[in-house]
This record gives sequence, C-alpha cells and structure tokens, in this order.
Amino acid sequence: MTPTPFDKTERAAANILIVEDEEAHAEAIEEGLSRMGHACTVVNDLPTALARIQARRFDIIVTDLVLAGETEGGLKVLAAAGEHAPGTKVILITAHSSVETCRRALQQGAFDYVEKPLDLDEFRVVVGRAAEVTAQRRTIRKLRQRVDDLYGFENIVGHSPKMLKILDTVRRIAPTDLPVLILGESGTGKDLLAGAIHHNSNRGDKKFVAINCAGLSETLLEDELFGHVKGAFTGAATDRPGRFEYADGGTLFLDEVGDMPIAMQAKLLRVLENGEVVRVGSNDPIRVNVRVLSATNTDLAERVREKQFRKDLYFRIKGVTLDVPPLRERREDIPLLIDHFIKQTNAGHGTKVRGVTADARRVLMAYPWPGNIRQLRNVAENMVVLASSEKIAVDDLPTDIYKGPEQLASAQLGHLAGISLEEAEKELIRNTLRMVDGNREQAANILGIGERTLYRKIKEYGLKE
Repeated sequence: MTPTPFDKTERAAANILIVEDEEAHAEAIEEGLSRMGHACTVVNDLPTALARIQARRFDIIVTDLVLAGETEGGLKVLAAAGEHAPGTKVILITAHSSVETCRRALQQGAFDYVEKPLDLDEFRVVVGRAAEVTAQRRTIRKLRQRVDDLYGFENIVGHSPKMLKILDTVRRIAPTDLPVLILGESGTGKDLLAGAIHHNSNRGDKKFVAINCAGLSETLLEDELFGHVKGAFTGAATDRPGRFEYADGGTLFLDEVGDMPIAMQAKLLRVLENGEVVRVGSNDPIRVNVRVLSATNTDLAERVREKQFRKDLYFRIKGVTLDVPPLRERREDIPLLIDHFIKQTNAGHGTKVRGVTADARRVLMAYPWPGNIRQLRNVAENMVVLASSEKIAVDDLPTDIYKGPEQLASAQLGHLAGISLEEAEKELIRNTLRMVDGNREQAANILGIGERTLYRKIKEYGLKE
C-alpha cells in the first residue's frame, strides 16, 4: 500500500548507537531498548564509535561517559555527533561522581544523562522522549517536503496543529469530487489551498480556473461564468465560452463567493444542480463536468441568516468546510514563514540575508498581522531588499510594525513587572514553549539562545514541554 503524504503519526522507534566498553552492560542496554522496538547497534570502543558516526546516521546515541579509561570519552562522542550528525540525540550514562560533567555536556548539546546503576524504567522513559522528538521531526520534515512536492503549497509553511489538521483534510478530500468551501480572512492562502486540492485530485491534469466574484455586477459575472453568443449584446462580436465551459473536466474556483449578487446566486445554483450552462443570448444548454471550490472571507452562515446569501446555495457549496486560521492564531508558524520568505527573496533578488535578530523576531511574533501571510510576505521581501546587514534588525522593520525601543521592552517584559529575574525568565520560557507547541528548536530561535541552553533551563526550572 502506497503511504499517503499526510500520515498523521510515525512510530516512535529509532536507530540507536550504543557505545559501552563493558560488554555485559552493553548487552543489557541493547536488550532493554530492543524490546521497545528500537534498532540497536553496539560498539565497545571510542574509535569504532567515531567511525560509525561518520559513516551512518543514527537517531539516538547512548554512550558511557568513561570509555576505556578516557574519563570524558562520551564527550568526544557528543562532539562527533554534533559535527557529523546534527540533530542526533545523545544520552550520556555516568557515575554519580561525574554528574557535573554531564551537566556541562547538556550545555554542549546533549539530550539528557542518566546515572549508574541504571534504573531501566527511567532509562526507557528518557530514550522514549528522545525517540518521540526525532520521530516528530522526521514526520514534520517529510510532511513539509511532500507538501512542497505534491501540493504546491510554496507559501503555506508551518507545522502548527491547526494547519496540519487542514492539510490532512485536504489529503482526504482531494481525490473526491466533493464541493469545498474555504473560509478565512483575506491573505490566509485560501487560493493556494484550492489549487492544492485540484492538483492532487483526479482532475489534476485538467484546467484549474479561478474567478473573483467580488465587485462584479450580475451582468458581468453571468457573462464571465456562462459566456455569450454572437450578438447577445452590443460588442458581442463572436461566441465566447464562459469559465464553466473553459474548466470542463477540471476545477472552478469561486473566490469571494459570499459577495456574489443575490440574483446571480440562483443562476449558479441551477448550474450546480443540473450540470448545464446556458450562454447569454442563447437557449441551448451545454453540459459541463466541473468540480466547484469556493472561498470567502465573510461569515457566510450569518449572511444566510440576513437573507443576503441563498440557504440552498450555501448548503450546495459547503460539502466540506476548511476554516483557515489567521496568522495571529498560529504564531508558532511565523518564524518558519519569515525564514521561508527570506530564502525566496534571496533567490529572486540575489540578496544574501541570513535571518533576523532575536529582538526583531520577537517584534514580528508580537505583531497581529491583519493582512496575514500576504502582508508578512510583502514585509519580509521589503526588509530583505533594504536590509543594511546580513541579519534583519529591529531598525530594518517597517515603522508601522516597530515604533521604537519602548515597544520591544513592552512586548518582552510588560507582563513580568514585579517579579524576580529568575521567575521572569522561567515565565518567558514557559510561555514561549506553549506558543510553539513545545518545539525547543523554534523556542530557542525566538528567545535568542542556543537549544542546549534552553534545554538546560527547562530542566533547571522543571518546566514541561
């Protein structure tokens, strides 16, 4: 069976390298982890371990701190993993007397450490956490790659729970002919979702035709959708097919359908129900086979209650509803989007901006983005082109977003006044982790600290991710 591009979960089993010079101890660790479903490779000396790390990628490395008399052999394993296999989680095993060294290892990027003699249950929990992190990152990486490759979501970037749920729904409904209603504020990428549905459907090799219904009169919209015959009105010099005919066999995307004139809604409903269009000035029906996707930034249910949108048409177009969240409701995706737009702009304009400073990122994260992704894209492009250095700083931000140092201070500390510095730091880390759904890498970027430092502080403060 071919795997779908939106498999929700990936089994938290990992490829693990065990580095332990005491063979009996190594065998016991291997047996305990293999029972959890992990694939284990055991080596008994430092040179072999270093060679394996360079030759093969492991998800997790479990290493004794002391190897064949080298009191900090495990730190050499950690350094090799950092150089040749970034992202690999290293867990150190140590005697109580070396705990301070392992704490130093956390600062250097170790995932965790456990003390001898091993409490097997506790050890399995630590390895299980590391496996879940690596599995989650693999899933997110594969999902984002497949989204780019298969769905053309170049500008829908992120892994917030709301967006992943929408993408999973897209995967399920795309192969069907169900009508889809996409709700969301202007600039949230509704058109990209519509295009993704089409390109992953059975109609993907046919036309995808879009029309914006906002601002068009009934007469003009009727002509655009259904076409006309020669002589139907002044200026109709030839027959012209409408969008329905042009999209025959494919998909028609009705953008801002909520703004369609009420009289036109009845004509659209007839076409959707009988699959026939009649050109303006003609009496002859033309059969069409079109899947209709619709989008609106209005509350369509409220418009139905206000008699501004036909109830029968509403239920006809809302076979499946996708409610795209505004950017302010998925702030954890903002850093990813910023980085994505920076790369796009660098490629398009030949610029070499490498990212944004921590302070600039905090301001951008705090901004409400009323124009959503469209606004963020435009701001990012302008900042990259006009940036005065390799990293975008607060002084590079538009004046309507950043109004001065007091804004940054307010965004950072306004709600923390009156508490100790330690409590302020703890609260800041806790809130940032909550905002990014526990993603340590993303939280570290936002906070402007290294991931290893963040992990150390998480353990110090006893925070839950």
